[in-house]
Amino acid sequence: MNRETGDTTLGNGLRVVVVRTHGAPLAEVRLVLPYARTAPHLAEAQELLAALFGTGTGACATAGARTRQDVADLAADLGAELSTVVTAESLVVAASVLRAGLPGVLALLSDLLLRPAYREAELALAQRRAAVSPRTPGPRQRLRRALLGHAFGTHPLVDPPTAPAAATTPEDLYALHARAVVPDGAVLLVTTPDDPDEVGVRVRELLAPWSGGPSGLVLPPFARRAPRPGRIALTEPAGTAAAAGSGQALVLCAAPAVPDGHPAHAPLHLAQLILGGSASSRLARRVRDRHGLAYAVSADLRGNRAGDWLEIECAGAPGTAGRIAGEITDCLRELAADGPSPEEVERARAYASGFTRFALATRTEEASALAGFAAAGLPLDWLEGYRDRLAKVTHHQVAEAAAYFLDPARVAVSTLDEAEHDHESDRSTQ
Repeated sequence: MNRETGDTTLGNGLRVVVVRTHGAPLAEVRLVLPYARTAPHLAEAQELLAALFGTGTGACATAGARTRQDVADLAADLGAELSTVVTAESLVVAASVLRAGLPGVLALLSDLLLRPAYREAELALAQRRAAVSPRTPGPRQRLRRALLGHAFGTHPLVDPPTAPAAATTPEDLYALHARAVVPDGAVLLVTTPDDPDEVGVRVRELLAPWSGGPSGLVLPPFARRAPRPGRIALTEPAGTAAAAGSGQALVLCAAPAVPDGHPAHAPLHLAQLILGGSASSRLARRVRDRHGLAYAVSADLRGNRAGDWLEIECAGAPGTAGRIAGEITDCLRELAADGPSPEEVERARAYASGFTRFALATRTEEASALAGFAAAGLPLDWLEGYRDRLAKVTHHQVAEAAAYFLDPARVAVSTLDEAEHDHESDRSTQ
């Protein structure tokens, strides 16, 4: 990486990465905490803690208690924006601020981590909001769980959370905070125009008293490294509430893939783009443009600590899931058997190379990407070096990747449709 960087791990286990940036006087902060839903009985508490983190702090020897409004006013005075995001495996606390406000943001973050306040009134409000708009799994989520369950076996990404025996209390949130919002296993990334060593010293002063962990809220690996192939179909009888809520046919497929650092990743990435990664991909031209079966077509590489897979998704009008699945299978078979053309490889290479630049285009995107690399154990300059790796991929390597990873015999195919049922599937729900 062509930038000055400080990278150290504190005695409490917190990895602190400070990257010096130039240009606009902006600073970005990203705290990444392991937060996978590996304990079903904690699902409600995890959701509520994520919603309430940052809404207040408790009193201490050096500062009084802060309410939600106090925190918002302090952030506004600093010129900062604070937010939290929950992914399949992490709770990410993010802040954007002008350079002068960075010390204040770090102090506020320290206060929220070391002296959290989960007040009864805030919790009750969050619970009422959740009751008014319950998060029931949508058609795509149900189909994706079924697909991943068939492909990889029982796993927290597959199994829906169980209903808690009792409503979450403030005491539950304090206990979860003590378990999950901990330094051991977490990563704090700061991008700033200031000297990385000076910022690192400030972080150490503020967060050295933070203790606890590791949380154990880390996704376990899938039972199978590669997806189990086959066909599954879910149906929703016409006229039911579920069918009325979907109004479409859905097809999801899982093909094998490899992690970002694997030598085959770059060739597979190009094969994935040729298959369904852009508006001019083979799958889009075939299923959408030629046959008019689907209005949404995509193919994306997915990966986390559980494993890696290539996910193909199409959505069309009710009654078309079977035809769409057949066209996807034919498209996979042709690309695996015959390989891409040299022109397709070059177009995909240009597209992928341009996207890597776009992913680091702003300070916000850059900070989020770097925090993700650090949390995943990748080098901070992984994306910048990826352009060089893409440039070295040969046409033959892409053809080899297509032949192996896109072989329909290795792919799990799932469909959800209100108007049809595949009697040859190995699982169905009515």
